[in-house]
This record gives sequence, C-alpha cells and structure tokens, in this order.
Amino acid sequence: MKPLYERIYALVRLIPRGKVTTYGRIAELVGGCTARMVGYALASLRYRSYPDVPWQRVINAQGKISIRSDGFGHAVQRTLLEEEGVLFDVHGRVDFAVFGWPGPDEPY
Repeated sequence: MKPLYERIYALVRLIPRGKVTTYGRIAELVGGCTARMVGYALASLRYRSYPDVPWQRVINAQGKISIRSDGFGHAVQRTLLEEEGVLFDVHGRVDFAVFGWPGPDEPY
C-alpha cells in the first residue's frame, strides 16, 4: 500500500477543475486518517515537489478556506479557485450544491 500522503495526493489529483471538497471527505475516502491529517499533508506540499496536486480544491466543512499559519495561503487559494470559476458568497463560503465534488465515480 502507498504511504498515506501519497494516497491523499492521488485522490486530490482527481478533483476536477472548478470543484471543491472537504478535508473530511478526503479523509473518509482515503481511510485511516483524519481531516487534520489531510490538512497536514496538503500543507507539506510547500516543502515537496508536487505541482500537479490541486491543493486549493480542498476546503473546510463550512465551505470556507481555512486560515493558514503563514497568513498568505488563504488569498492565494481563493484566487486560484476563483480563476477556476468557483464563486464565494459574501461570507466567504462556497456552495457545495454547486461546486462540491463528492468523490470519484469509481470506489477509491
């Protein structure tokens, strides 16, 4: 079996452009981890060479972008999502009914 972070990255690569999902949903689909662990895996991309992992497409369960400790990633993530056509309401939330990705068509 692949290491946990590799399994997380493989699943995140499947999220289509213009769609989002949650840390918790990724954790549920990957199995054996928590939403927080998914967040750690995606945060570690800063230190790894995985330009093909669309980390910006993973948001929190409230439909918002989680604030990062560096204070920088939030604006970058929102810009990347908006460039893909994802819209935010006045409270900074994404409508999962419109932009949500439930997971791959095939069992993961």
